[in-house]
Amino acid sequence: MTRPPKPTPRPDRVSLRRYLRLFRRDILSAQPARLYRAWMAEFRTPFFSSYLCNDPALTKLVLKERPDDFPKSARAREGLAPLLGNSVFLTNGETWKRQRRIIDPAFEGGRLRDTFPAMWAAGEAAAARMAARDGDTLDVEPETSHAAADVIFRTLFSIPIEDDIARQVFDRFRDHQRAQPLLNLGALLPLPAWFPRFHRRSTRRTAREIRTLITRLTADRQAAIAAGTAPDDLATKIMTTRDPVTGAGFDTEEMVDQVAIFFLAGHETSASALAWTLYLLAMFPEWQERVAEEAAELGERPDFAVVSKLTVARDVFREALRLYPPVPMMVREARCPEQFRDRDVKPGSPIVLSPWHQHRHERLWERPDDFDPGRFAGENGKRCLREAYMPFSAGPRVCTGAGFAMVEGPLLLAMLVRACRFDLVADKPAVPVAHLTVRGRDGIWLKVSARQT
Repeated sequence: MTRPPKPTPRPDRVSLRRYLRLFRRDILSAQPARLYRAWMAEFRTPFFSSYLCNDPALTKLVLKERPDDFPKSARAREGLAPLLGNSVFLTNGETWKRQRRIIDPAFEGGRLRDTFPAMWAAGEAAAARMAARDGDTLDVEPETSHAAADVIFRTLFSIPIEDDIARQVFDRFRDHQRAQPLLNLGALLPLPAWFPRFHRRSTRRTAREIRTLITRLTADRQAAIAAGTAPDDLATKIMTTRDPVTGAGFDTEEMVDQVAIFFLAGHETSASALAWTLYLLAMFPEWQERVAEEAAELGERPDFAVVSKLTVARDVFREALRLYPPVPMMVREARCPEQFRDRDVKPGSPIVLSPWHQHRHERLWERPDDFDPGRFAGENGKRCLREAYMPFSAGPRVCTGAGFAMVEGPLLLAMLVRACRFDLVADKPAVPVAHLTVRGRDGIWLKVSARQT
């Protein structure tokens, strides 16, 4: 049976030096095969021990039952801090709670309906660009990246990606992806706050340029809000929302932090998920035709009611998120002494939660490495969906844009498949690797053919 590509795991025992070298190249292939069966694993370094947890009871404890006892690890922010500052993705405690109280109202159900026309317009533009490549063999990752960035700019600032500043942010962000190191000294060593982190000069430069451009967008929007001419989009909603507890909103610097994470989380992760979904549909053309048949009923004008009708596209996208979760691992930190599965866990120990391994866990899922969008209708799929599925994290710190992503992903997928057929390229198989997100090592190459209308 044809199976979607999966990284070859490393040997079970390697030296710390070799592990770090493998880890820097790719998180996924640096891990041993036993993690696909283990409920828990301990990794020891000269500086600390970390614990990877696949047991659903432990992930539930960390993410849902006692999240305040397992805050985001300070080490996890080291490589991202130059771009993201103190965004909601990196903060903890009262700062995080205040940020979520301001941000969450912008992503409530009613607001999704309001942003749907902008999503639709981005989908139409993406489908037209793809159909214009009729007969070409191309790496679809840049195309899905373009589409996802367009969605973010249209829904957040009511501008298409063709806008001058939007295009500059997009271009600089691609530079940042290439320059961003997977490991930073501060992620490995318990360094004091005053100690320099030695970020690459190119990383600092591109992060600074992105933040300068976002500051211009934010300042322009603040002026429009003051003048009463601002569009009713996500940026306006967030910038005019006051914390119900303190009565304060975001200042300019805080808003720049949040826009940076919206772009990273909403663009980078969506681009990854959509590219892998297209690759899976090329591998399994019978599912591609089912999506195309469903998409033929979309109509030509944005109607939020179609969201509930995209059942095949939603199951396909959900299964792609299971096999290729954009964020493959999350790191929390034990605040207190703990005992996990009869092992003592010291305060400060990193707790690694791995959607990549839990989504493919051999003791949880039936046929974990197979592509089967129909699995969620069965008892095993339903149970695992509740207990062992976390592409957007879970609990109070679940991604605030999870609902947004589950509208955007199936919609863009349906619109692209309605416009084009995607086929594998025999000499360009995709190999998943993880850097900022799970991407193709050498891209994700497909042949594109425009469908006859």
